[in-house]
Amino acid sequence: MLLAEGLHHAFGRVVALDGVSFSLAPGQTLAIFGPNGAGKTTLLKVLAGLINPQAGSARVDGGRRAIGWIGHQSHLYGHLTVRENLLFWGSLYGLSAARRAARAAEVLARLDMSDRAGEPVWSLSRGLLQRAAIAKALLHDPAVLLLDEPFTGLDLAAAGQLRVLLGELHDGGRMMVLATHNVDEGAELATDVAFQRRGRFVHFAPRGTRSAAEIAAAYRRAMADG
Repeated sequence: MLLAEGLHHAFGRVVALDGVSFSLAPGQTLAIFGPNGAGKTTLLKVLAGLINPQAGSARVDGGRRAIGWIGHQSHLYGHLTVRENLLFWGSLYGLSAARRAARAAEVLARLDMSDRAGEPVWSLSRGLLQRAAIAKALLHDPAVLLLDEPFTGLDLAAAGQLRVLLGELHDGGRMMVLATHNVDEGAELATDVAFQRRGRFVHFAPRGTRSAAEIAAAYRRAMADG
């Protein structure tokens, strides 16, 4: 279970989170749509434990080690190979040497990157770099994935591959929180939808049977209402 209750956080006079509350259960994916500056990244950082909220609380069963983070930056070391990066991050996650080697092989195979394991990260395309970042996020088999604009910089083919992969992870029972300003790219993955503006959820509801186009139209109306 992922639970956020009354989250509030401000940077000086700029309020990034203003009373945000929601919960997710295994198998649910929350897509949060909002313009730049709406507070989406701050929310994900609070959920990940990277920022302590000034009010309210966020809790994930299993704590920080139950979380996988995919953000704007890969946090991979360019001079190291893909495999070396995974082994390094596996040690930070507390995995034994044997376990991190096995998990590195498993996630690279799942992401069709086994043949790239020995290549330095600096040589990867944007799409492959994103796959390597996802491999890092999955290495410790987290129950929750937090994704901050994961489609940024990807071409259409790479974005399509990422949507398929995230759909598979969702079907595997993980909880996911996806923050994006692009409704079309995120709506297909969502079981629940939130619109965030000026730190608040101005809409939060199950997706239900709404199409991506219907969600996009509702989002535009919500953003135009003030």
